[in-house]
Amino acid sequence: MHEGKLVFAQLMEHLPLRTFHQCVARYSGRYPTLKFSHLDQFLCMAFAQLTYRESLRDIETCLRAHQAKLYHLGIRGNIAKSMPADANEQRDCRIYMDFAMSLIQTARKLYASDSFAVELEQTVYALDTTTIDLCLSVFPWARFRSSKAAVKMHTLFDLCGNIPSFIHISDGKMHAVNVLDILIPESGCFYIMDQGFSDFARS
Repeated sequence: MHEGKLVFAQLMEHLPLRTFHQCVARYSGRYPTLKFSHLDQFLCMAFAQLTYRESLRDIETCLRAHQAKLYHLGIRGNIAKSMPADANEQRDCRIYMDFAMSLIQTARKLYASDSFAVELEQTVYALDTTTIDLCLSVFPWARFRSSKAAVKMHTLFDLCGNIPSFIHISDGKMHAVNVLDILIPESGCFYIMDQGFSDFARS
């Protein structure tokens, strides 16, 4: 018998569940929630991220191997092979995007008073772009080259705590410098970026 709470459950206790349920209510969907709720889906994905699972089958195998502990992890639904996949495909991703942004805002407040390597009153940001390779047969909509699929993630980090304050996901063909047209700069802040973002016409 388990005594006390599992480490994963202790981590998830810090989630603002009221905010999470507000995000769920904001984007209603038809996918059934009785057997596999939105919270179950989030906890499965969080577990996968924290334990370095490599695929949906890996997630399912790992969680079902610990079936007796799922309740103690906070997961109330059944982990069938297709449930996480169907939920990821059919539920609105904006639920988790909005929830992530609310967590980011909370984290930035917690790190706001931390010291930085250089004594500056202004906020210092670092901008970078990462290409995420995808399988072309699985993601035909993300064609990057003739035999390759990809998307790009453009991220602006607040270096006080290394917390992302802006995230934009584009197709793989979008040049990094074009994210400057989307990003709204804050007055008086410092922005660090590599030469891939150099465009003197924009500056």
